[in-house]
Amino acid sequence: MTVSDGAQTNKFGKMNSSSSIFLDYLKSSTKPLLSDGGMGTMLNSKGIGFERCLDELNLTDPNLVREIHQAYIDAGSEIIQTNTFGANRYKLSEHDLGIQVTEINRAGAAIAQQTVSSSGKDVFVAGDIGPLGVRMAPYGRVQKSDAFQVFKEQVEALCDAGVDLIILETISDLEEMLTAIKAVQEICALPIVASMTFTRDDRTMLGDTPGYIAENLYKIGVDLIGVNCSGGPSQILRILSIMQQAAPKARFSAMPNAGFPEQVGGRFMYPATPEYFREFSQALQEAGACLVGGCCGTTPAHIAEMRYGLDNPQVSGKSKIFKISVEASEMFPRSAEEKSGFSKKLDGGDFVISVEMDPPRGLSTHKLLAAASLLAESGVDVINIADSPMARMRMSPWAVCNLVQQEVGIETVLHFPTRGRNLLRVQGDLLAAHAMEIKNIFVVMGDPTAIGDYPEAMDDFDLVPSGLIHLIKCGFNLGKDHSGGEIGQPTSFFVGCALNLAPRSVEKEIKVLHRKIKSGVDFILTQPVFDPRRAAIFLEDYAGKYGELDVPILVGVLPLFNHRHALFLDNEVPGISIPEQIMTRISQTNSDPAQEGLRIAVDLIEDMRSFASGIYLMPQFNRYDLAVQVVDQIK
Repeated sequence: MTVSDGAQTNKFGKMNSSSSIFLDYLKSSTKPLLSDGGMGTMLNSKGIGFERCLDELNLTDPNLVREIHQAYIDAGSEIIQTNTFGANRYKLSEHDLGIQVTEINRAGAAIAQQTVSSSGKDVFVAGDIGPLGVRMAPYGRVQKSDAFQVFKEQVEALCDAGVDLIILETISDLEEMLTAIKAVQEICALPIVASMTFTRDDRTMLGDTPGYIAENLYKIGVDLIGVNCSGGPSQILRILSIMQQAAPKARFSAMPNAGFPEQVGGRFMYPATPEYFREFSQALQEAGACLVGGCCGTTPAHIAEMRYGLDNPQVSGKSKIFKISVEASEMFPRSAEEKSGFSKKLDGGDFVISVEMDPPRGLSTHKLLAAASLLAESGVDVINIADSPMARMRMSPWAVCNLVQQEVGIETVLHFPTRGRNLLRVQGDLLAAHAMEIKNIFVVMGDPTAIGDYPEAMDDFDLVPSGLIHLIKCGFNLGKDHSGGEIGQPTSFFVGCALNLAPRSVEKEIKVLHRKIKSGVDFILTQPVFDPRRAAIFLEDYAGKYGELDVPILVGVLPLFNHRHALFLDNEVPGISIPEQIMTRISQTNSDPAQEGLRIAVDLIEDMRSFASGIYLMPQFNRYDLAVQVVDQIK
């Protein structure tokens, strides 16, 4: 290592001596290099409000900035970052300081270098560059060429001032980061730390995953790929682990906030203690970070504890908490938090109750939402929203699912017919569903248009249900579309299929079911079952040919309304067969036929509990009050 004021560099020129030493140190060191903590946090603790331009203090109060640098050096930092995080033309112009970009950045570098020199310690000075503070096109008004010039202006000032490396930090847009890196690489050959920040869902503000970020930054040759700010140490460690798996040959940097902040008395307070950060430093080293430090909320006390932890691993020991956090995280395609509640209930062995609802024929959704609220209050777990049942025109089920989830707060299952959709529409509709937080998809062929309101409508399709299931499970849920292209991030769909447990051709139905299971289906919804014995025999036949069926089944239950209703279903609805004893029971009842239909439904459910993971209740004639009575009795 070397002190920063011994470094030499040409304006726009070659790597200086300290740059070579910095990279050589990283290659040879057996423990991470320790950076400093939050500059803004410390300035705020000294009474400087965040509404002020903190970078201007390089000119107006350099001693205060120098004092904070010295505190971090005394705590054990081997890198200090210049007080230039917001010293670009866009941010400085907000304070009428846009013409002082060069002056403020050079002053920031000089203060850091003077502090290092007077300390007598070997410490690198990193030129700190934060985000522009404006959104780049195509999501904002700033063109890439203009952003490049703004970054270039700041890089020139820091490079000419003789910093040892450049840290690009707290940037949430990959294109903005790539633009900044290009500016550095054009101006000088200084080492680059490219550090991104992530939201609570482990994505950037524009939805990129840590793995995608790491792959792209590694391709363009940055010296260290970093993650900073974001949440607390656990999230940073999880993201670091994902990045390391995506780019195993890269070097990494990690600098977390001291947890999620709270505003108390006009100041932001961070919960993570210095001792917590000591354990964290050990976990980071185990995860492969070669540069560590702190961000918002961290202080010299946090850095001092990290220094102790890195220097005394035999005393600090390994953090089992952090290690478990990494091992428990799923690298891709989805995390436990992203799974639907419906899937969690089935995984947990709950007897799940699902109720089918049809979208309205017109614009009004008042009755539908009222019914959904009634079902939710009764204890129904999930609501199925049909798509154009009987090929009749109704409101889009996407809109209905979204309304029910947003207004009522109960999860939905979106019925997704393949009929009438080509590959382009199928995939676009899937993206739309996931964007609206609809993650339970029931894949069916769909009713032919010939039986509906528009018999002349197009009836073609590119995928059969098993093909769509495969596309979702082996494509979208892995972040790929049908052609193998990236979709930005994996989806987390929980996918169901249809099954008739009383088919005319048992052999054909078993063959189709097995094809769906091989495609990766997660759950099964059946046609209405009126003969539990016949359903059990079907499952035995399947097990005899392909082994025990291990996919959860929600058996269809359709409460009969009266004898005429039963006759209609038995004679005119494909896939439904009602045994004679049930026909007799509903026709000869001395009580209200609808109530007898409910009793029949409850009896059928009890007879099928041995092989059912739940029920798929289909109330007729919008009589959701009757569905609630069934729920009450089986609960």
